[in-house]
Amino acid sequence: MTTHGDLPAPAHGLLLTHFLTVSDVAVSRQFYADIFGGEVVMEENPAIVKVANSWIIMNPGGGPTADKPGITLDVPENSERVSTFLNVRVADMAGFYEHAVAQGAHFLTPPVDRTSELRCYLRDPDGYLIEVGQSTGLTLGIKAQEPTTRGQ
Repeated sequence: MTTHGDLPAPAHGLLLTHFLTVSDVAVSRQFYADIFGGEVVMEENPAIVKVANSWIIMNPGGGPTADKPGITLDVPENSERVSTFLNVRVADMAGFYEHAVAQGAHFLTPPVDRTSELRCYLRDPDGYLIEVGQSTGLTLGIKAQEPTTRGQ
């Protein structure tokens, strides 16, 4: 199913991947393949989906191991409190949004024009927050407007 070139295994230097603890590997694997046009390079143990120039690695949660003593991996318990999220940049927000909605994605809002970018958020099957943005004014040196409330 996979070739060595599809795996996140650099010949030199490093590369960055993103690991997600998921409740259902098959559902999450399909979500990232369908919504982001990802290529499944490993189905499980761990699941790996190559998305553009990056990889999302997924496995169920679990308790401490020899290399991470005292650490338990678990899916988010409260989707209203977030300390990290995926940030995906697209060339065509309207096209991406239309495709994702057709694939069953549920966005918090439609894309919002923030002067420097078009931006919206969606959640994956476990509630992980994903920001999707298209740089617009930013490419012309225009920064985002100051948020009117904390957290925008």
